[in-house]
Amino acid sequence: MALDHIGFYFEAAPLWLGCIGRISDPLFLFCMVWGYHYTRNRTVYLLRLYLLSICMTVFSYTLDTLFPTPNGYGNHNIFLSLFLVGVLIRTIECFRRDRKRGFLLLGAIAAAQVFYFLLPGIVPFTRQLNGDLLTGIVPNLALNEYGTAFIALGVALYFLREKPELVSVVYILSSISQFSSKMINGGPVTQWMMLFALPRTPHYNGEKGPGLKYFFYFFYPAHTFLLFYLANFILV
Repeated sequence: MALDHIGFYFEAAPLWLGCIGRISDPLFLFCMVWGYHYTRNRTVYLLRLYLLSICMTVFSYTLDTLFPTPNGYGNHNIFLSLFLVGVLIRTIECFRRDRKRGFLLLGAIAAAQVFYFLLPGIVPFTRQLNGDLLTGIVPNLALNEYGTAFIALGVALYFLREKPELVSVVYILSSISQFSSKMINGGPVTQWMMLFALPRTPHYNGEKGPGLKYFFYFFYPAHTFLLFYLANFILV
């Protein structure tokens, strides 16, 4: 992740930094899926991700206001994407147990999509926010880091988590889709390299690793700010 962000902020950085960085986000998905499965309180788990998404939104807006640059701080809010994965998982699980409650959650998700477009007309201040910032407050399924395909992959990984063969097939198909999408729409054709995270995931033994989540909650915004500041105000 840090290597990927070095490549993002420094134009002279070699392309291979971004290639290695493609491995990080699928691993975040993998950890989130199993974390959601094992957590003692899923409501608190999702609420924490949502609050972290808001914190990153405020952090991004503050940096762009205090340190204006031509390219800005950038869209760094993986918490939003992971939150949306969790919300869709919960909705599907609720629907399987209780259709009435499932339909209520589906309605809430649909209402959030509509509210995303209505909010700038209701709260004038939000008109200053670009789409990446606004979705950090009112989550939009289509507008988030890596988009809808990333969310769908996370949901698939959850429901197939105990079937490594099927996980591998879905994961490979997602990587092929990413390659095709970039070839058609332009941009760096590196996202498919997330495929190289696959060999590690089938060997997960179900045990909890070191409890470092709060360290990474801090490291994520801290290292992006440091790189942003160095690239724009120190090493120029």
